[in-house]
Amino acid sequence: MTSHRPGGSVTLGQHEISRIGYGAMQLEHVDTAAAGAVLRRATDLGINHLDTASFYGHTTVNGHIRTALSPYPDDLVIVSKVGARRVDAPVPLALAQHPDDLRRQVHLDLESLGLEQVPVVNLRRADQGPGLIAEGDQIVPLDDQLAELIALRSEGLIGAIGLSNVSAEQLEQALPAGIVCVQNAYSVLDRSSEDQLKLCAANGIAWIPYFPLGSAFDRLPSPTEHPVVQKIAARHGTSAAAVCLAWILAHDDHTALIPGTRSVAHLEDNLRAADVQLDADALRELDQLS
Repeated sequence: MTSHRPGGSVTLGQHEISRIGYGAMQLEHVDTAAAGAVLRRATDLGINHLDTASFYGHTTVNGHIRTALSPYPDDLVIVSKVGARRVDAPVPLALAQHPDDLRRQVHLDLESLGLEQVPVVNLRRADQGPGLIAEGDQIVPLDDQLAELIALRSEGLIGAIGLSNVSAEQLEQALPAGIVCVQNAYSVLDRSSEDQLKLCAANGIAWIPYFPLGSAFDRLPSPTEHPVVQKIAARHGTSAAAVCLAWILAHDDHTALIPGTRSVAHLEDNLRAADVQLDADALRELDQLS
């Protein structure tokens, strides 16, 4: 395995991770052999930051990771998230926000990944979109959830606590718990979480945006289709996706990326963002797009 880290490295709690990591969600839709090819290629290329969850195919993705990479390299940082569960329904996810739900999900991760400790676990809040929004008994105080995660950390079952889909006020509320990363929707076109990014930078917290290339959810358009992005990509001789990812890396040094794919070729294309050096004009044009 190479020691080169795509995009350089950033601190995630007590770990140094590659600034371009890998989000494994799409591996739910491929078989073990195809998943293994992508995962092994990712680590061969220097990626040591994998993002997963037990509810990706009800531990299917975790199983792929374990089959492909266990026994795990010492420097591999597997990050999971809790707050939802897999269900057999037209919408295959349901919220699972209660403290005992979070504990069950951590144990699912430990069992399916074959770990004694999950290095980092992100709490996915559901107060706002995109995705499911908490109603009724799924509206759970943040402090109750943090208390359970702190207990799991004290027991050694998780190494560190992160947050996902949180407001700036919730991040400030959670800071005393020792937050190591935040995952929010964010892209060159969607700066609605800029305040959270600034809070992370001020507190040495890794900022790990999801949907950096947009999504099918409302108000999250694909920045790769924006004419300014496409013009800059042509000028730099690269793809629009690489420009969007490179802008995020250039925008703040505390940022890491977890683009996902089920294809080795697409994985390699995502990593090309590490080699894109946006000039001052490009950065200025992109900064004005929000």
